Amino acid sequence: QVQLVESGGGSVQPGGSLILSCSASGFSTNYHAIGWYRQASGKRREGVGCIANTDGNTYYGDSVEGRFTISRDRAKNTVYLQMNSLEPEDTGHYYCAARRDALVFRLCEYQEYDSLGQGTQVVVSS
Repeated sequence: QVQLVESGGGSVQPGGSLILSCSASGFSTNYHAIGWYRQASGKRREGVGCIANTDGNTYYGDSVEGRFTISRDRAKNTVYLQMNSLEPEDTGHYYCAARRDALVFRLCEYQEYDSLGQGTQVVVSS
């Protein structure tokens, strides 16, 4: 059974950091690009960061470029999202998604995924 499980969400003050984890089971991330999306209350879901399974190429949304970093641990079949310099606008529900051999631009911008996790909540507030 294909499953993506996110963890690491929580509450943090502006300027703080969090690391989200996306643990995959039932398939190998060696063959799937992985992406992180988020959805704030009342807003549409947006792509935050995506990483290719082939060459490790990454793609980031404009609002997080330079602050967030996506990485993967192939041995653990897990992808991480390091979030620094968090802002209140980063508040939202964060999901990870997977698609086999996807182009990261399409996975992030067009949200063309095969599997989607249940998500983890991030709140940035003072």
